[in-house]
Amino acid sequence: MAERLVTGDNAPAFTLQDSTGKDVSLAPRPGRSTIVYFYPAASTPGCTKEACDFRDSLASLQAAGFDVLGISPDPVEKLAKFADKESLTFPLLSDADHAVAEAYGAWGEKKNYGKTYEGLIRSTIVVDPDGKVALAQYNVRATGHVAKLRRDLNLDA
Repeated sequence: MAERLVTGDNAPAFTLQDSTGKDVSLAPRPGRSTIVYFYPAASTPGCTKEACDFRDSLASLQAAGFDVLGISPDPVEKLAKFADKESLTFPLLSDADHAVAEAYGAWGEKKNYGKTYEGLIRSTIVVDPDGKVALAQYNVRATGHVAKLRRDLNLDA
């Protein structure tokens, strides 16, 4: 299993394709932090709930200096359908070979209905303007996660 990131670590750099096929990179941005959240599969109930929660909080997150990037192992075409269907206005990135998820400690052993397998671990990493990890949360719940994240970041709910 990949090593999990902790506060103060350098966030691994990456460039992935978004739902429109455009390359998006994580790069330090003066005055802006980035919420990088990893989700298992577009258009599933939990992932849809989480994405819609981020969508509904996006304006206030951006006003507070946070941008949002969603990352899953889904292909670009599936992300495009998901973004369109749910009116998602933040980048959804395709990590088909799960290399970025591995670098962020968001890929590893999971258990479901007694079966053990390798897969994406629902995780959220907040990267500060200097490219350092400000907050790392693993095995988060889809429902209520954005509200909890807002509390953890000391943002008004």
